[in-house]
Amino acid sequence: MILNLIIGLAGIYIVLCLLLFFFQRSLIYFPDKNIYFTPDQINLTYEDIFFKTSDGISINGWFLPADSSQNIILFCHGNAGNISHRLESIQIFNQLSLDVFIFDYRGFGKSAGTVYEEGTYLDAEAAWNFLVDKKGYDASKIIIFGRSLGSGIAAWLAREKQPAALILESSFTSLPDLGAKLYPFFPVHLLSRYYYPTKKYLEFINCPKLFIHSKGDEIIPYALGLENFNAAPEPKEFLELRGSHNDGFLVTGSKYMEGIKAFITNL
Repeated sequence: MILNLIIGLAGIYIVLCLLLFFFQRSLIYFPDKNIYFTPDQINLTYEDIFFKTSDGISINGWFLPADSSQNIILFCHGNAGNISHRLESIQIFNQLSLDVFIFDYRGFGKSAGTVYEEGTYLDAEAAWNFLVDKKGYDASKIIIFGRSLGSGIAAWLAREKQPAALILESSFTSLPDLGAKLYPFFPVHLLSRYYYPTKKYLEFINCPKLFIHSKGDEIIPYALGLENFNAAPEPKEFLELRGSHNDGFLVTGSKYMEGIKAFITNL
């Protein structure tokens, strides 16, 4: 009887491991194809832009100029929704006199294709190339910003290019490290097929870096963001937030804006 119970539980555990292995993409990415809001609803002028990746995928993004801007934010967003869910952040950057270029990964919003790790890197690279080749931005004026899943994409792009600076908000050391925290009863490092090794990328990034994280982040542990900060070479700064994973930048209020402003002013 006990042996049968053990065998049954072992079978269930193996099935769950197989589900984690084969259906990882659906546990990582939560794209929304519908654009619910646009910047003109918060009185911001923007261009709705389509550009192609090196593998031929059509990517959609918004370009938003700001008054008296000196730099541009290349915005790599998180794993859910699309660019229309980031108006609050766009508005903050605009108030800081920063141009913004935010894009949707393949499979998100109006971008074509199906999302996967290497594809998101190609999407970010194409966004960078668009700013440099089509908009005429010098690399020394581009600040790469990544939030949550976007932190891994932003770190990869900063390693490949030479941006003015890198800002990582709510970052993780790697996706397997994060998965091990979220699913402690499974051998996540053995099962992982998606990696986003942010900490590894950081070792090769020498531009100024700002790390932003909240101790109240219930999805990506504060300790992972701090580990990234400690592993990164100088120059670097750390800005601690209040609030949860999704609202920390809003709950923290003026301290968030002032921290980013001070960082950018010192570039």
